[in-house]
Amino acid sequence: MTTDATDTNGREPYGSPETGGRPAGRRTGVTIAAALALTATLALLPLSRDDRATDAREPQKVAADAAPGAAAAPECVEPERSLRPSSADGASIARIKARGALIVGIDQNSFRWGYRDPASGTIEGFDIDLARAIAANILGSPEDIIFRAIPTNQRVGALENDTVDLVVRTMTINCARIEQVAFSTAYFQAGQQVLAPKGSGITGYDESLSGKRVCSAEGSTAYDALVKNSFGATFKDKGDETDRDEDRLTVPNQLDCLVRLQMGEVDAVVTDNALAAGQAAQDPAVELVGKPFTKEYYGVAAKLGNNDLVRRVNQVLVGYRAGGADSPWMRSYNKWLEAGLPGITAPPAATYKD
Repeated sequence: MTTDATDTNGREPYGSPETGGRPAGRRTGVTIAAALALTATLALLPLSRDDRATDAREPQKVAADAAPGAAAAPECVEPERSLRPSSADGASIARIKARGALIVGIDQNSFRWGYRDPASGTIEGFDIDLARAIAANILGSPEDIIFRAIPTNQRVGALENDTVDLVVRTMTINCARIEQVAFSTAYFQAGQQVLAPKGSGITGYDESLSGKRVCSAEGSTAYDALVKNSFGATFKDKGDETDRDEDRLTVPNQLDCLVRLQMGEVDAVVTDNALAAGQAAQDPAVELVGKPFTKEYYGVAAKLGNNDLVRRVNQVLVGYRAGGADSPWMRSYNKWLEAGLPGITAPPAATYKD
């Protein structure tokens, strides 16, 4: 589903009738996150090409935690293994070249990963840098790209129905998802962690969540983790007509959880620590607590069967990782992520299928 919310300048407004006018809650620390989240309820928002800017692990290899049900498939041991890189054109690359633009599904609400700068109106972030590098390789210019903002729970569908060519949106590679989409090699390592108000008494993903209302994004690995073990927390919606929007514990976009936390509507959030670090930077009243309790890898996702496109993305990643401290990957990390996730000295090492 595509929602046309552009104004005459080709830029989406931040507000919408569905998200505006929230009443004040118990907490007042609502920051730029709330403004960014006003766009999060849009199901699929096209970002005009005219709106484009003119402008780890130490080499790691750890199997991602399998999603529920994956234990029945013992052959899925290292889902982050991908196709070997190649610069050869195929049917998928030919379609992109004929169109003259790469269409990429992104998040425009995750600070430092993929977000619209309120001052410039430009889409920026770590994921955006990588998406532009892929466009430059295929089409010759990082400007030959169309961004489409998609909710967490619509990433797979957007690929299956050809709404986008790729998803570059902090998407975790796991055994369940490799049955739905084709992933590149890993470009970042993250882990699930708890975000909570300072002084809340919540100490992490543990018994301190008992009796608490915990928010997560639909279709996320955080929700899967809570299904496995919620430690007595309430994390599911009632699933009936009594559900109110402000009472929802599973939301389309992860940033909606932060807004609910800021409004006092939930007690904690479970999400990727990479995303939560950016949110904690936006709001000094919240913090990451405990330690990451999973090891997960982000990959660029393509439609199943588009092997030439996956191989091309992996070829781009070879160059993106190369150069040590001066690699494009490290320059992007230093610019966007180092302040919130310090200490990373290298991107994940690529691993390939036989």
